[in-house]
Amino acid sequence: MNKKVKMILDKDFKIGKVDDRIYGSFIEHLGRAVYGGIYEPDHPEADEMGFRKDVIELVKELKVPIVRYPGGNFVSGYNWEDGIGPRELRPKRLELAWRSIETNEIGINEFVEWAKRVNTEVMMAINLGTRGIDAARNIVEYCNMPEGTYWSDLRKSHGYREPHKIKVWNLGNEMDGPWQIGQKTADEYGRLAKEAAKVMKAVDPSIELAVCGSSNSSMPTFGQWEATVLEHTYDYVDYISVHTYYGNEENDIGNFLAKSLDMDEIIKTVIATADYVKGKKRSKKTINISFDEWNVWYHSREADKKIAPWSVAPPLLEDIYTFEDALLVGCMLITLLKHADRVKIACLAQLVNVIAPIMTEKGGKAWRQTIYYPYRHASLYGRGYVLNAVIDTPTYNSKDFCDVPILESTAVADENNNKLTIFAVNRDQQDSLLLESEIRGFEDYRVVEHIVLENENLKATNTKENPFNVVPHNDGNAMIEDGVLKAILPKLSWNVIRLAKRN
Repeated sequence: MNKKVKMILDKDFKIGKVDDRIYGSFIEHLGRAVYGGIYEPDHPEADEMGFRKDVIELVKELKVPIVRYPGGNFVSGYNWEDGIGPRELRPKRLELAWRSIETNEIGINEFVEWAKRVNTEVMMAINLGTRGIDAARNIVEYCNMPEGTYWSDLRKSHGYREPHKIKVWNLGNEMDGPWQIGQKTADEYGRLAKEAAKVMKAVDPSIELAVCGSSNSSMPTFGQWEATVLEHTYDYVDYISVHTYYGNEENDIGNFLAKSLDMDEIIKTVIATADYVKGKKRSKKTINISFDEWNVWYHSREADKKIAPWSVAPPLLEDIYTFEDALLVGCMLITLLKHADRVKIACLAQLVNVIAPIMTEKGGKAWRQTIYYPYRHASLYGRGYVLNAVIDTPTYNSKDFCDVPILESTAVADENNNKLTIFAVNRDQQDSLLLESEIRGFEDYRVVEHIVLENENLKATNTKENPFNVVPHNDGNAMIEDGVLKAILPKLSWNVIRLAKRN
C-alpha cells in the first residue's frame, strides 16, 4: 500500500538563487584522475594535447561549471613551477601525499586548456603546507597578470599570451589534518592564510578566496577551528571550505540514506560559526560556504592499502558505485540545494576514476557510474531559485538518526524559462510513496517528464562490460489534476519531475 506525502510549493517562497558553481567537481593529481583519466596521449580517442575526447564528452554532458585543481592533499607538497615550461625539462617528483611518482606532464597551463574543452572554469588551490606567501603571489601573477612582469611574461613565453583569469582560489587544503603535509594549528594556519590572501588580492583584487574549514566534522576541533581561522581571515576571504564523505560499511541502508541529515547539520554549524564571527567583528560582509569535497567514499579503502608505493598513476580510490550510492548522492544534492542561500560553490569529489562519476579503462572505454545520473540531473535541471518546500512526510529512526523523513525533496524554479523541477528521493525500503503537491503560482504548468532511477538490486553497478546496468527511465507517472501534482515515487528511488508552462 502506498504511503502518502504532501508538499506545498509556492512561487514566492524562495530559499535563494542557485549559484551554478554548486554543481562543480574536482580533479586532483591522485591515482588515475589525470594520467589515464582526462589525459592519455596514446589512447585512440586522444586529441592533439593528449586529452581523451570520450571523457571530454562525458564531462560536457554534466555541464560542470567549475573544477577544483590540483588538490586535495596533493597540493600541500606541490611546487606549481614544476608543471610549467617545456615538458622535457619538468622534474619527476616523489609525491608524498599519495605515495606516487608525479611526472608533471600536466600542469596549470595544460589543465586550463582541458577546462576550456569541457566548458568549465578552474578553481585553483595553492600550497600552504610546504609553501607560503611568496609562492601564493607568484602563481596569481603567472595566471592572471596580462603582461609586463616576470611571471606574466614567463607565462607568455610558455605559449599562453592571454592570462588565464582564474577567479576562485583555495587557500590550501585540510590544514588541520594530521595526514596533511604541513599540518597547522588554527592560529598558525589562520595567520598564514590571511597573509597569503592579502598578497593574492593585491596582485588581482577581482579574485575570490576560500579558506580551509575543518577536514571533517569528526575532527576534535570542528567549529572552534572555523571560528579561529575566520577571526584571522574574515576581512580577506569570501568562502569557508567544508568537506564530508559517507560510507555504508555496516550495510545498513536505512542509516546510510539518512547520512545526508549529517551533511545538513554540518552546513548549519558552519553557517552559525561564520555568522558568530561576523557579529563579533561587526562586519557587514557575509562569508558563504564552498563545499568543495563531498561524495560517497568507502568501497576502495581496503584495496588501496595493498597498492605498492612509488608508481605513476596507481589505481587509487577507484570506488565502484552502487545503486544505493546514487540514492545518497541524490539526497546530498538536495541538501546542498536546500542551503542555496549560503552554499555557493560545491565540488563532487572527484570527476574521473578517483571516487568519480566517470570511469575509464586504459586504452579502452569510458563509462558512467551510477552516481553520474543524479549529478547530471541536478546540474541540468536544478538552476534557478530553490523553493522553500513545506513537506508532510512519515519518518523513521535508524542507528544514528531519529525522525528521518521518508521523502527527501526540494524544488527549483527557473522563472526565465517558465520551468519547475522537483527532485525527490523515496527512502522507504518497502513501499512506494504517493506524492501530492500543491504548486501555487505555477498556473498553466504541465508535466514534461518524470525521470526515475530505481533498481531491485541495491548493490547493482555499471561496469565496462555492462555500462548501462543502472540507468534512469522516464516512465514515471506524475500528472497535474486541479492544480495538484500527483506522482507515485517507487520505493528506494531518485525522481526528477519536470514541469513547464504551456505555450
